[in-house]
Amino acid sequence: MSKGQTDNSFLADKVALRLSMLPNKKELRVIDAFHGYGTIWKNIEKKYHGKIHITRIDIEQKDDVFMLIGDNTKFLATLPLSKYDVIDFDVYGVPYDQLKMIFERGYKGLVFVTFIQWKLGAIPYGMLEDIGYTSKMVRKCPTLFFKHGLDKFLAWLLKNGVNKVQLRKSVRRFYIGFEIK
Repeated sequence: MSKGQTDNSFLADKVALRLSMLPNKKELRVIDAFHGYGTIWKNIEKKYHGKIHITRIDIEQKDDVFMLIGDNTKFLATLPLSKYDVIDFDVYGVPYDQLKMIFERGYKGLVFVTFIQWKLGAIPYGMLEDIGYTSKMVRKCPTLFFKHGLDKFLAWLLKNGVNKVQLRKSVRRFYIGFEIK
């Protein structure tokens, strides 16, 4: 499971994607599962016309706001997900464990994901197994199965009922938004 955070090098893309998909509500409830310093949602709050209530989660305290400190999968396992409109996973890598958990728990709402795969970098074996590759196949020649990681990730989302995504790309970083219905 990836625990790192993105550095917000492409902040404008991240904010624009989220603003383009957020519902127009008086109050919006958000889980920011890789909060860091909260840069993305601070920028969104300046432009959004309603009140945003953010449940901040990170592995360590980064600023002086209240946040849940620890492994976000443990919090995602117990938080009442049905109370939230948005779950945000802005992280280096692929937040497979976190996404798998919210799918298994039946979350309905908007999800934002930063998907980063550097060159032929690893993608989660569990995700590959979920879309039909055996662990034996992947272990034998991992670089073969790590190619086209975004395509495999989108196939995994489709297998989990997501058939429409909004996608923005910056270099090898993909910012993805979708709704789980």
